[in-house]
Amino acid sequence: MTRYDKVCILGSCFANSIGEKLIEEGYDVCLNPFGTLYNPVSIANSIARLDSAIPFRAEECVEMGANAGKICSWWHHTSFARVDAMDFLDNANAALAKASEAWKESNVAIITLGTARVWKLVSSGEVVSNCLKRPGREFSHEMLSVGQVSAVLGSIVRKHPEKEFIFTVSPIRHMGEGAHLNTLSKAALHLGLEPVLGDRASYFPAYEILIDELRDYKYFAADGSHPSQEAVDIICEHFMQTIR
Repeated sequence: MTRYDKVCILGSCFANSIGEKLIEEGYDVCLNPFGTLYNPVSIANSIARLDSAIPFRAEECVEMGANAGKICSWWHHTSFARVDAMDFLDNANAALAKASEAWKESNVAIITLGTARVWKLVSSGEVVSNCLKRPGREFSHEMLSVGQVSAVLGSIVRKHPEKEFIFTVSPIRHMGEGAHLNTLSKAALHLGLEPVLGDRASYFPAYEILIDELRDYKYFAADGSHPSQEAVDIICEHFMQTIR
């Protein structure tokens, strides 16, 4: 990977950390055009939308819960939410048009996987990228199997032979349902990703650097789940060394 490459980055919070570092270093980067994404299915769906560039429509607008008073969509992080539906659509579609062009021109894709757990709408079975603070009864919460992870990620790589892929598993712990489910989720991502790696798909060990090399709670933020800024800086520097 060189400074002549065009890079598109999608995924979890850690994708933002890597992307911001690359931008700081002068790389041509399109970063999380739908906002933060966590699971393989949401990432694959977002890539399909970048491929098609089909604009978002009024029927895809969703009123956020918890009296937020804003409109968003099941595709987007809540940072895209707006008070008015037309404002949301104008912003989302402008971002989509720009990002679709950047995606199609990119030759390097960096994908950071956060969790193998997915939220599905009970009404349709659709996997959502964000629950938008809607009532929990509207969703089912499921763990993707290793085979499902492999199938989804493998399909992304096969459909885009013009791109080099760099995958990583986010070091951020998803502890909302306990440490055991977080461990199972990360294991499913690692095992599902392994068969996908090859000539055009490589792995950067962000998770392993934090858990196995740094191995100290001083490298975690106060919540015990997110890496501290020092840890993020160390991991990002490791990443930069691998691509220089």
